[in-house]
Amino acid sequence: MADRDASEPPGPAAAAELRNFLSEVPAPAAVGHRIVHGGPHLTGHTLIDARVRALLADVADLAPLHVTPALPVVDAARELLPDVPHVACFDTVFHKDLPAQARTYAVPERWRAEYGLRRYGFHGLSYSWALQRTAQALGRPVDNLQVVLVHMGGGCSACAVRNGRSVDTTMGLTPLEGLVMSRRSGSLDPGALLWLQRRHGLSTDELDDTLHRHSGLLGLSGTSGDTRDLVRARAEGDAAAALALATFTLSCRRGIASMAASLDRLDALVFTGEIGEDQPEVREEICSALTVLGVRGGLLVPELEDLMREGHRRVDQAGRGVPVLVVATGETQQIAAETRRVLGM
Repeated sequence: MADRDASEPPGPAAAAELRNFLSEVPAPAAVGHRIVHGGPHLTGHTLIDARVRALLADVADLAPLHVTPALPVVDAARELLPDVPHVACFDTVFHKDLPAQARTYAVPERWRAEYGLRRYGFHGLSYSWALQRTAQALGRPVDNLQVVLVHMGGGCSACAVRNGRSVDTTMGLTPLEGLVMSRRSGSLDPGALLWLQRRHGLSTDELDDTLHRHSGLLGLSGTSGDTRDLVRARAEGDAAAALALATFTLSCRRGIASMAASLDRLDALVFTGEIGEDQPEVREEICSALTVLGVRGGLLVPELEDLMREGHRRVDQAGRGVPVLVVATGETQQIAAETRRVLGM
């Protein structure tokens, strides 16, 4: 009915912006909030009350780029709409039943028990939407599909889904682990971080800021974290842009292959997220080098308008290998669906 997008995280003006938006639209019956991390206690989408709000604050440091700026918006919305139910929709819920071997880190039991170290996984709202669209596109029930889903945007991850359930994923305790991302590093040798602290005196704040905001494609290229910019720069002979894209696509292939190791077969490879839906060069470079999994290059390139209108497109050459699909990102629609489900609407 109406939307308002912003390119930057919400800041001090968020409450005023939300108030202005609400003045222009019909009164809502409910509000759905995307919350990246639910922590150990919030394992289902749920109504936000005082207890839930306190639990959200407790896990904010596990996803500082996401939960920390989201909470003031939750508070502002609840203040502006006090008589409307507010529902927290978590990216971690999709992965809540990860098998023990997939969620467990190889660290001492005391760390796992006392500190709660474990893999959570993220992008769950996006994966929920993409999985349903994939089943529709292939004409098969969700509970009879084994697929690898890849969300590529500002954050990037891959997920193995067996018969409707997430059985492995590349992100971990936090959304910093896994694939190379726009500005986030993805996985690093833990020993490198210890060495940087001991040998070069880097503080935890320096590591936090650099790994979250100045690494990934931006750190590799020195110019941009946007693959569209880097594809253009590579074509103009920018060696750093070429290295950034090559490192990124290799990281994606590694992630996809590691996810396939948790499946018995690969029924489809599915791309979603802003890069996944709008960067055919990246999709091609990933798929053309995944012949070991039965995936082939030579992908079709749908018009973005057609993809957005139809919601999904199969882009592989029929009969040449594993089906490859592109699904338009549907996190907003999934939040709406989960909110209605929680409220029995």
